[in-house]
Amino acid sequence: MTIEIKAPTLPESVPDGTIANWYKSVGDTVARDELLVDIETDKVVIEVVSPTDGTLQEILKDTGDTIVSNQAIGSVLAGEAAAPAQSNTEAEPTKEPQSNAAPAAGSAELMISPAAKKLIEENKLDSAAIAGSGKDGRVTKEDVLRSLDGSSTPNTNVTVPSIGTSEEGRLEERVPMSRLRAKVAERLLQATQTTAMLTTFNEVNMQPVMEIRNRYKKEFEKTHDGVRLGFMSFFVRACTEALKRYPAVNASIDGSDIIYHGYQDIGVAVSSPRGLVVPVLRNSDSMGLAQVEKEIRQFGEKARDGKLAIEEMLGGTFTISNGGVFGSLVSTPILNPPQTAILGMHKIQERPMAVSGEVKILPMMYLALSYDHRMIDGKEAVQFLVTVKELLEDPTRLLLEI
Repeated sequence: MTIEIKAPTLPESVPDGTIANWYKSVGDTVARDELLVDIETDKVVIEVVSPTDGTLQEILKDTGDTIVSNQAIGSVLAGEAAAPAQSNTEAEPTKEPQSNAAPAAGSAELMISPAAKKLIEENKLDSAAIAGSGKDGRVTKEDVLRSLDGSSTPNTNVTVPSIGTSEEGRLEERVPMSRLRAKVAERLLQATQTTAMLTTFNEVNMQPVMEIRNRYKKEFEKTHDGVRLGFMSFFVRACTEALKRYPAVNASIDGSDIIYHGYQDIGVAVSSPRGLVVPVLRNSDSMGLAQVEKEIRQFGEKARDGKLAIEEMLGGTFTISNGGVFGSLVSTPILNPPQTAILGMHKIQERPMAVSGEVKILPMMYLALSYDHRMIDGKEAVQFLVTVKELLEDPTRLLLEI
């Protein structure tokens, strides 16, 4: 029995996806729930697994092809160690009637997938010299890529980059931009072109937070099952409290309307191998330091492994970005529309500071708040940032909510 492999149902905010990697070739034995293919969307990479034990019978969508929700992308012939059927009219795609005058030419045409044919024509290759790994010897896009790469070992996971030289004869490599990277670029450009973005700066003495962290980090980790006490949880708590006091910073613009959110959902920018992603801490007002740290750690692990779900990145009323982990001393973060503000954390740097008429060496951090001036006045932005600074320099305020 032939079972279709279908793309998952995508959210309304994600109209389509792209086939990223096939982990199996036609004819390979597959097990139920074994990973077959990755589908890359604007937000995440979705894994599609085998619906049953059997043999991968057909690949309908090659690497790089665009798919939509619930679209058939392949099929599996059910049964343990089943071999691909030699004749199965139900599994075969509908074919055009062939002319009796040229049966050989018609057969050759059908034995090359459209994507493979396009690559062959673009690179002026001899189709007869390319061995097909598809059903009944069909030449797939991956077969052509292997031929271009000069590799005899099947590898459907790699998209071959274009390697050439510049006009000056210097070596260059051209690699297609991932959908995630392209979407991030589109949104950042949109933010700079459609908002009245302005950035205000301040600095915060991190010594009080560092003292608390150094004093309690071992006991904290022991009490909360290995969860480490970091700096981000303090910033999330401080920003949550400041957002309550200045609701305009927690609002968003929808056309000519302002939407004031009665909750605080804070996005935390996380770097991943595929690009920047912003998972969201839902209802941060009800979260303690341990829960914040635990969820952020899980987000980081999922981002690294490409396991973040689309639902984990939807929404958000405010964003925190920490460039300090990479050594950034100061920056101007770009808004994450439709949000109207984003806080940039930076490197903690010891600097001489004047304290009560004396010079002291203190661990200081520059804070940057970028905001949409259409929604937030300069006074509110500065007061918000000062509130965050005061809460961090006297963490007792977070407990007393003063």
